[in-house]
Amino acid sequence: MRSFEENLDLYARLAIQVGLHLREGQRLSVSAPLQSVEYVRRLVREAYAAGAYDVHVDWRDDQVSLTRYEMAPDAALEDVPSWAVERFETLVAQRAAHLSVAAPTPNLFQGVDPARLAKATRANRQATRKASEERLAKTNWLIISPATRQWAAQVYPDEPGEEGVAHLWETIFHLCRLDLEDPIAAWRQHIDDLRRRADFLNRHAFRRLRYAGPGTDLTVELPARHHWQTAEMPDEAGTPYVANIPTEEAFTAPQRDGVNGTVRASMPLNYNGVTVENIRLELRHGEIVRYDADRGKEALRSIIESDEGSRRLGEIALVSQESPIARSGRLFYNTLYDENASCHIAIGAAVPFCIEGGTGMSDEQLLAEGANRSMTHVDFMIGSDELDVIGEGADGEEVPLLRKGRWAF
Repeated sequence: MRSFEENLDLYARLAIQVGLHLREGQRLSVSAPLQSVEYVRRLVREAYAAGAYDVHVDWRDDQVSLTRYEMAPDAALEDVPSWAVERFETLVAQRAAHLSVAAPTPNLFQGVDPARLAKATRANRQATRKASEERLAKTNWLIISPATRQWAAQVYPDEPGEEGVAHLWETIFHLCRLDLEDPIAAWRQHIDDLRRRADFLNRHAFRRLRYAGPGTDLTVELPARHHWQTAEMPDEAGTPYVANIPTEEAFTAPQRDGVNGTVRASMPLNYNGVTVENIRLELRHGEIVRYDADRGKEALRSIIESDEGSRRLGEIALVSQESPIARSGRLFYNTLYDENASCHIAIGAAVPFCIEGGTGMSDEQLLAEGANRSMTHVDFMIGSDELDVIGEGADGEEVPLLRKGRWAF
C-alpha cells in the first residue's frame, strides 16, 4: 500500500504524463491558488523531470480577489492590463502547456454583487478570447484539483481542519484511480473505454437526442457534422493529452436553434464562488425563454444574459451514474468533479472541435454549421438515476443511450 506522500507524487505524475503529456523542451504555465502550494511544488518537480524547458507559476489569492470584487471601482473590474494579455498571447504563441489548478473556495463570493463578478469575467474573456481559442485548438492543457482546507470544509463539514483535508485527499486518490496497482495504465485503459463510447455515438450519427427525467423533458437536435469527443484530444503536433482529470464524459455540440423543452438541474452549481441551486430552464428553438433557481438566481441571470449567444446551449455531455464520482454520492461544489458524476449541459459557446473541421472555422462558419458562439461556457448537471436518454437516427431508428442514468450500450 502506497503512503500518502507517494500518492501525492503519483497524482502530480498523472497530471504531467497522462493529463498534459508534457513534451521534452516544452514550456509550462501553471495557474494556482496559494492554498495548493505543496501540491504545485510537486507538479513543478515532475514537469522538470519530464524534460520541461521552463515552468512558471502564476499564483492567485482568493481573499485578495474577494477584496477586489468588493472594493475596486467598477472601471477597474473591466480594465484588463495589456501586459497580462500580451503575456498570455506570448505563452500561446510559444505553444506552452497550461495547467490550471482548480481548488475552489465554495461560496467565497456569495455576498458580492453578481453584476460586478460578471463584468470582470466578461472583460477578461473578451480581452483573451483569440488567444484562448488558439490555446484550446493547438496546445495541451489540463484542469486538476488538489485538496485544500477551504474545499474540504464544504465537502466534509462535519470533519474539521486536517481531518477533512485528509478525507478529501483520500477521496481524490480513489476517484482518480490512484489506489489501483498501476494507475497510469488504468487511466489509459479508462480513456480507451471512453473513446469507444464516443466512437459508437459517432458511428450512429444521431440527428437528435431525447432526455426524460424529473423536471426534464428535452429534445436536442444535433448538427449534421457534429462530433462526439472525450477529454482526450491531440495538440497541434498530434500528441494526445487529457484535458480534465478526472473525466467520465462523452460530449458534443447541440444544434443551436434545435433545443426544445424543459430541463432541471440535478445538482447545485458552484459558479464564480456562488452556489446556484435547482436551476430550471425552458427552451424554444434553442433559446432559453424562461429560467429560475431556488438560490443564486442573480448569478444565473449573469450567465444567461451575458451576451447574445448565452441564451443558447453549447454542449451536451453523457455521463453514467456508474462513474466512481457518481457512486461516491458526494456533492463536491467543484464543476470538475460534479460534471463527471452526472450528465450535463453547458450554457453558451460550443467547443469548435465538436464540429468536424471546426477548429479551423471562423465564428460565422461555426454558426452556419449550427454551433453556438458566446463568450460564456458554463456547465451544469442534469443527470440522475432517473434520467433516460434516447438517440434517434436519420432513419428514425431509436437507440437507448442511458437507462436510469446508466449506459445502455
